[in-house]
Amino acid sequence: MSAIDETHDPARTSWIDSANGHPDFPIQNLPLGIFSPPAHHARPGVAIGDMILDLSGVGALLPPAVGHLLTGTTLNRLLGLPAADRVAMRRRLSELLSDPAHRSTLEPLLHRAEECILHLPAAIGDYTDFYVGIHHATNVGKQFRPDNPLLPNYKYVPIGYHGRASSVRPSGVAVMRPNGQRKAPDEDVPSFGPSRRLDYELELGIWVGQGNELGHPIPIGEAHRHIAGYCLLNDWSARDIQAWEYQPLGPFLAKNFHTTISPWIVTAEALVPFRLPQPSRPEGDPPPLPYLFDASDQRRGAFALELEVCIATARMRSEGDAPVPLSRGSATNMYWTMAQILTHHASNGCNLQPGDLIGTGTISAAEAGGLGSLLEISQGGKMPVSLPNGETRAFLADGDEVTLRASARAADYVPIGFGACSAVILPAP
Repeated sequence: MSAIDETHDPARTSWIDSANGHPDFPIQNLPLGIFSPPAHHARPGVAIGDMILDLSGVGALLPPAVGHLLTGTTLNRLLGLPAADRVAMRRRLSELLSDPAHRSTLEPLLHRAEECILHLPAAIGDYTDFYVGIHHATNVGKQFRPDNPLLPNYKYVPIGYHGRASSVRPSGVAVMRPNGQRKAPDEDVPSFGPSRRLDYELELGIWVGQGNELGHPIPIGEAHRHIAGYCLLNDWSARDIQAWEYQPLGPFLAKNFHTTISPWIVTAEALVPFRLPQPSRPEGDPPPLPYLFDASDQRRGAFALELEVCIATARMRSEGDAPVPLSRGSATNMYWTMAQILTHHASNGCNLQPGDLIGTGTISAAEAGGLGSLLEISQGGKMPVSLPNGETRAFLADGDEVTLRASARAADYVPIGFGACSAVILPAP
């Protein structure tokens, strides 16, 4: 696991003024992505303050192992490098962007982020979504099984399902309300039409770095070497379609129509100062099976991340009202660590590949103010949310814009963020 070094120094500043004090992208972050400058094709970049540095023009200044990989339109080959190579690149970028002696060389390669288009950072071969938010699982389970909300396997096995990689989109791409079969409790037969219970899910995403060969599992003690970075992830969910179709094989059309991610990969190295011990399991819960237990992971497998969801309805935006927070909570509300998720995924010999995306599942707090979906907040639609302008929401309406944000905070370190994970709901076709 990477160590804290000079790139995390809270006293380090950048000659790019907007980076100093930036809520998401100070010099201590340096997330990676793919962007298009005005009138140019897509290329790798790094976010720094309000700017994006074009990495395709910096290759000669970076370590040889990474410099030749910065000319394409995806980061898959870069993600597949050993962590030591990414660390070397990060240290060199931090040096270049903090030392004014490099300003004249790099300034022509900077672009204002607001003028650029952000793309998916990698070609996603596979996307898997897990279910590790125990409070979310409990809250949803209570709506169907009040006396036994968690199924017996939940505390033994990280539950997941395979999503649809082709429908993952970066922040800013609108979501079209899906059509599908839905059957309300008071209806005798199902009907086909637009989802009436469209919802969001607050999640984190894991970007797989180095993969593994088919048939060769990833030991829990080595899992961190296979994680290149993280993002925010919104697993849009059509609850009415989901309720009708999910038995016996689980989620399908209710979730595969669109997944939104924040476009910047916040590297595992950037998050080193924000690692925490994994919270202890409640008294009486079983310990992880041996293949999922690693003492180091238990000491440093969680993250000090503050998560937030905001909504801005079409009316709010037209009247100039600020987005309204729907929930705030901590990423420590995960029952399983990132390493346990990845190790379990590969435990049967499944081969993961650089650029694969893994979702954590909805992260909800135990408190009402930190619930990660409208399904929970509105108690299945029974208790609609009242917004300051008089509107109410049990589920999402056309025109609503949902934004996820995350901030990593720890004493004696500069906070870093993930950028926005946002999308507007469009009517069904």
